[in-house]
Amino acid sequence: MLKQNLQLKLSQKLSPQQIQLMKLVQLPTLAFEQRVKQELEENPALESGREEDALDEFHDEFDNSADEYNDNDVIDMDDINIDEYLSDDEIPDYRLHANNYSDDDEDRDIPFSAEVSFHQSLINQLNTFTLSDEDYLIAEFLVGSIDDTGYIRRSIQDLTDDLAFTQNIYTEEEHVEQIRQQIIFQLDPAGVGAADLQECLLIQLRRKKQTPAIELAIKMLTEAFEAFTKKHYTKLQQRFLVTEEQLKEAVQEVERLNPKPGSSYVGNNVHIEQIIPDFTVKVVDNELELSLNGRNAPELHVSKEYSTMLDTYKKSKEKSNSQKEAVFFIKQKLDSAKWFIDAIRQRQQTLLVTMDAIMEHQREYFLTGDELKIKPLILKDIADKVGMDISTVSRVASSKYVTTPYGTKLIKDFFSESMKNDQGEDVSTREIKQILQHIIAKEDKSKPLPDDELAQILKEKGYPIARRTIAKYREQMDIPVARLRKEL
Repeated sequence: MLKQNLQLKLSQKLSPQQIQLMKLVQLPTLAFEQRVKQELEENPALESGREEDALDEFHDEFDNSADEYNDNDVIDMDDINIDEYLSDDEIPDYRLHANNYSDDDEDRDIPFSAEVSFHQSLINQLNTFTLSDEDYLIAEFLVGSIDDTGYIRRSIQDLTDDLAFTQNIYTEEEHVEQIRQQIIFQLDPAGVGAADLQECLLIQLRRKKQTPAIELAIKMLTEAFEAFTKKHYTKLQQRFLVTEEQLKEAVQEVERLNPKPGSSYVGNNVHIEQIIPDFTVKVVDNELELSLNGRNAPELHVSKEYSTMLDTYKKSKEKSNSQKEAVFFIKQKLDSAKWFIDAIRQRQQTLLVTMDAIMEHQREYFLTGDELKIKPLILKDIADKVGMDISTVSRVASSKYVTTPYGTKLIKDFFSESMKNDQGEDVSTREIKQILQHIIAKEDKSKPLPDDELAQILKEKGYPIARRTIAKYREQMDIPVARLRKEL
């Protein structure tokens, strides 16, 4: 049985252009440059650089061919081969090279550096040992199981099973463990191949020249590793019957060791992406000046050739199917280029308006550089001020940097929650964290302050904060508890 019903539905959808704008707003400078480069490569109707005038002085003086036609003239479509404009083939290499050089010219090849990776370095060391074919394959498999920090995180049983399944090597767990200890532990840097931190530190200590301090350190790590990591120094003195000075020397020997031997290898360094500031704030005559990084404002324009082709087609009376398809492609690319240029302009405006509102709100900080003068600020405050959505402000703040007279800062750092002091005034949690960090930095490291005493000190300074809040702020700043801050 058929039924009819009427249903009203209200929905809101983002257009493709709005989605493109949001994606562009979120990109930092370097990623934005890559996105522009990608669009230039994919869209032939989009060009970079300043748009040249159709006719310049020399063109007007020496070329009068443009005067031969007027707006009413119709150009024959047969004179234009649209396929030439739609070719995806690149310019042949031979057209980009010069042949005006001789055989005795210097070699112009650009030199490059070839680094040896961390694992390749271990394999090279492995080749210096005299091993049977099977033992070498086992040792090579163990080296391949070492992670970038220098540890073998998997159990010997799992490694033995994998040797059987993947390498067709059937051996005992004891034999694999023997090769790990006798061969892998001998490789450099010292400590590679360890299963955990305790074993890694012991390997490094045993390869040092044995002294009373090192022998005590080995004994502590072997017999009382948990007490050592928790810095129960009094218990360690009583257990091993040593003085505080002897214990201090042993602790210093352990502190000199490398807990991540793999990360110290020069060929294993991770390349960190360079931070390129999106904004610059300058103080000129006690006034703030905001500028957007020029790399965020590329000069783009629509290709004149594609626009001319589209206009010519519109004036043509006869249109073949192939020409219709070609011009549909041209129109699609032209629209895409216009949308992209418009999205970039909107992105620039969004970034400047948002950053200007943040700068004005934190004006005292930008004038003085005193982080204690950073005011409480949340995303909604800026969103209401500039008339944008909170998500848009979040996209601007989360991944953008600003250069100030006091260093390059992440914009997100200017946002913080507020708390009331004893006078009822709103203060930034960032200000409280700075004071807390300053108190901990000046404490007596032999008797570090627990959280309840830190809360009491802050209360005396006019910041009534609970002990659990102190613990939360301390964890956010990666500051350990009082017991782990203790030093001999």
